[in-house]
Amino acid sequence: MKFVGSQLAYYMSDNDFKKNSKILIKYLAFLGIVIVIFSILFHFIMEFEGQYHSWVTGFYWTLTVMSTLGFGDITFTSDLGRGFSILVLLSGILMLMIVLPFAFIRHFYVPLLESKKNNKVPRKVPAGTKDHILICSYDVIARDLTERLKQEDIPYYVIENRKAKALNNHDDHVPVLLGELDSEETFILANIKDAKLIVVNRDDFLNTKIILTIRGIAPTIPIVALATDIESVDVQQLSGADHVLPVKKWLGEQLANRINAQHAKSKPIGQYEDLLIAELPIHNTPLVSMLTRETDLRNKFGVSIVGIWERGRLQAITGDEKLTDDSVLVIIGNKEQLHNIDELFHDYNVNPNPVLLIGGGRVGLAAAESLHKNGVLVNVIDQDPDICKKISPFCNKVFNGRASDYDLLKKAGILDAPSVLLSTHDDTMNIYLASYCRQLNKDVRIVSRISEARNVDIIQKAGANFVLSYSTLGSEAILSISKGQELTVLGEGFTLFIIPIPKSLEGKSLAESRIGSKTGLSVIAIKENSQVVTLISSNTILPHGAEIVMLGNIEMKLKFNKIYVNAN
Repeated sequence: MKFVGSQLAYYMSDNDFKKNSKILIKYLAFLGIVIVIFSILFHFIMEFEGQYHSWVTGFYWTLTVMSTLGFGDITFTSDLGRGFSILVLLSGILMLMIVLPFAFIRHFYVPLLESKKNNKVPRKVPAGTKDHILICSYDVIARDLTERLKQEDIPYYVIENRKAKALNNHDDHVPVLLGELDSEETFILANIKDAKLIVVNRDDFLNTKIILTIRGIAPTIPIVALATDIESVDVQQLSGADHVLPVKKWLGEQLANRINAQHAKSKPIGQYEDLLIAELPIHNTPLVSMLTRETDLRNKFGVSIVGIWERGRLQAITGDEKLTDDSVLVIIGNKEQLHNIDELFHDYNVNPNPVLLIGGGRVGLAAAESLHKNGVLVNVIDQDPDICKKISPFCNKVFNGRASDYDLLKKAGILDAPSVLLSTHDDTMNIYLASYCRQLNKDVRIVSRISEARNVDIIQKAGANFVLSYSTLGSEAILSISKGQELTVLGEGFTLFIIPIPKSLEGKSLAESRIGSKTGLSVIAIKENSQVVTLISSNTILPHGAEIVMLGNIEMKLKFNKIYVNAN
């Protein structure tokens, strides 16, 4: 009864109900007037026939005839009376049997069912909820982020102001709250003062309004906002956001950072303590055809190889991997060590032809600017003349047209380009172009963006060497902020894990632990007593009370927990 009462209370306060109830009440009032008129006419016609009945009998007769019950205990004998009976009967069929049920269903029952569905979505978090993350929209970044939060047992709630979308999310078992995003009450009910973080991920204009609303009740809560246009970053920061992430600009820069166009050089992609995690393409270097153990980079330069990218897949290191022109080493070392290894490869030949960029939107523009800044020539293909005009200052040549046109691709340099960067916002198109470009140039390095993480495998099969999505970059950035860590973007689905060494591994060597062979994770460092050790080998002992730093994806981490952590 309490649940039904809460539903009715919500329904009675709803604006749609007030509107519907007025219509239903007006119809019931009209029906009542008709019944009264028929009852009065009943008396006049009965007196005309010489019959006399009470007023109650008049209402009784009118209702029995209109409802088609017709008991037959009171009848007219004249043609006038019988004609009147037919009129009352037909009026009853129309008004009681047809219009009334329709009006009741349309203006009461259906809205009540809608209210019942809407009332399924909670308006506030459970009592005692704290250290949770609030998200203002369930977009592609939020979907990726929430999957990672689940893996790490971090509570979260999505705030949705659209009833239909909130209901769909609730039915899909997404923790969702229904409320207006510009209402302080919504965030009070979400217990924002005890939250760990709030992610503001609507459009740039609404983000500013949400940030100002939050700051009115929670001046210190960390706010991470997403910016579509780079111009809105300052606006959202001035409004009160602690971190504003121009993810599309970052995505373009990250993709540009994976391009092979100059001398082989390490490219830092993240940091742990004072150590840099970097990628090192080895195309056209003496390392090609060597086994990883034969490179001897640790003894020569002090850097450690912690993983290898091969055609878009990160492989753990065993020492027996044979390096190819497509191999990209993931190495770790300090700034001086990386500089020394860069000097080794400076004199080797490079492909001097321009990089081919397909798609010049926000992501493509950011990539073109980054490449131009680093002195890399870029040819661009895009269908939109306005985009071509906007990106032209950062390009060698701009080609307006469809990238699927062979003649245009050939003219843009696909046959000789060292790398192709696919930055259209259509996953299907990027998959098609990856396959097409791979057929036209077997040696080209293909770097691509995607929107949906589920398309990673298929675009890698199509020929892409490196893939990164908007959702992955955004969710990784937010997670890094929530943990107080530097952003490390290794690739689609791969990240840095820092885990206390389980008791089942304490005192064992890395070789004895078999972490790499059992889980696929790459051990890159051990942190003990505030000291980070990266010069590790198969004989390195895993000490008590230390932390182990590893690279891999969520599935690999789950395997690690299942084998080593849950075994304690």
